[in-house]
Amino acid sequence: MKAVGYLQPLPIEHAGSLVDIDLPDPVPTGRDLLVRIQAVSVNPVDTKMRRNSAPAAGEYRVLGWDAVGVVEAVGPGCRLFAPGDAVFYAGAIGRQGTNAELHLVDERIVGRKPAMLSNAEAAAMPLTAITAWEMLFDRLDIRKPVPGAANAIVVIGGAGGVGSMTIQLVKALTDVAVIATASRPETRDWVLSLGADHVIDHTKPLAPEIAHLGIGAPAFVFSTTQTDRHFDGIAEAIAPQGRFGLIDDPEPIDVRKLKRKSVSLHWELMFTRSIFGTADMEQQHALLTEVSRLVDRGRIRTTIAEHFGSINAKNLKKAHALLESGKAKGKIVLEGF
Repeated sequence: MKAVGYLQPLPIEHAGSLVDIDLPDPVPTGRDLLVRIQAVSVNPVDTKMRRNSAPAAGEYRVLGWDAVGVVEAVGPGCRLFAPGDAVFYAGAIGRQGTNAELHLVDERIVGRKPAMLSNAEAAAMPLTAITAWEMLFDRLDIRKPVPGAANAIVVIGGAGGVGSMTIQLVKALTDVAVIATASRPETRDWVLSLGADHVIDHTKPLAPEIAHLGIGAPAFVFSTTQTDRHFDGIAEAIAPQGRFGLIDDPEPIDVRKLKRKSVSLHWELMFTRSIFGTADMEQQHALLTEVSRLVDRGRIRTTIAEHFGSINAKNLKKAHALLESGKAKGKIVLEGF
């Protein structure tokens, strides 16, 4: 099968950072699905792994997590899907990725592709939808109010992939107001189009920006990027007994600044369930199924922003470079081999 991989961590400008390769076709066992990949999207985790994760000597590492495809075969333990099913999912970080014609994935982290979306549109959604859903409803529990706080969530990095899905899920499923951060006219327009109630500029100190809205101290803050830069402002702005969540890898932060307000801190990594094979691993199948229903009912939409053509090393390198520039909004998608 065709695939794109690398032998050693390298800067994206290096010729060997991502290369076109051929690998043996994988065979499904257990609860694995064998999926013929039709479209993928690129996430920050792809760039982090490419820069920092060395494969075993002489072996290629294939990146890619978001994918849409059709089930070709199933392992003997499968009960949720059958050959011919159209699916979408975000894979597992400890396995080979989706930048390949054929891919193995545990069916418990797979959902049915939204019928109303093209393959490229659907490929933009799984990883960010899972991350946003788990943070909002499993970690921050935003349906449970914080006494005396403004019923609002601050989404730092609102125009990014996760931020874009977070805004939509909050508006579709709760009555919580969304304060999104964005610093450029195009990203400001993007978050407003997704349903943000307020937009503030994250290049300015956060606490005064939030206070200027006049709605009170927000119950929730979700930081998707540059948490170390914004942490002092978060600690100042969030309501007493508020709940704060993050997904990035910040430089050390002084969490003692949350103590006086009894603010709880929540990490989210959407790969945790698959890494540890948790007892509730199938919850990712359930939430992707619900996301698919929300799309088909017109409640949320794809966050695709760029289509970079077919799945090959040249186009994936362009996608990695754009993500690393910090100027991307929404999701970058590639389709077909």
